[in-house]
Amino acid sequence: MVTIFVNDKMQQNYNYELTAGEGKDFSPDFKPELTPPQMLELGVFEGKYLNDCQNEFPEHWFRKAKISPQQSDPELNYFHLKSRLSLAEWQKRGWIFYPDVRGWFQWYCRYYYGRRLPEIDTIQIRRWKSFRRHAAQVRKNCFSHDLECRPRQRQALLQWAYDPFI
Repeated sequence: MVTIFVNDKMQQNYNYELTAGEGKDFSPDFKPELTPPQMLELGVFEGKYLNDCQNEFPEHWFRKAKISPQQSDPELNYFHLKSRLSLAEWQKRGWIFYPDVRGWFQWYCRYYYGRRLPEIDTIQIRRWKSFRRHAAQVRKNCFSHDLECRPRQRQALLQWAYDPFI
């Protein structure tokens, strides 16, 4: 087993074990359509996600990532629009589950990388599954591959590892 040590702006002295291979051994009911590197390359969270966490994850995840070193930039999102609430708002709404202090995407990155925490994994997979309703709404209301139809919803799908190009 490999131990990952985390020391970044938001989390210090946290560590976890990789008990699965990268991108392997997912729960049978968790079938994300995009990997974290694909999401980062396409443009998510206005380029301000995981900027100080790059030592935690494989270097190849960030080779083509759209990252903003200074401030969030909606132009870095695939659909070029503001797409996120503040972390304070996520906390207020109860969307942050320790130890993933940055939210769902941090959980997904760690899960994809190989960390397994059954109780937290169950919560986050349930949240991911409930997000699929947005894909159904895009399919119902848009012509296939019409990326100008519901761009905000499509950006949200991208940020939850669903294919936004439906």
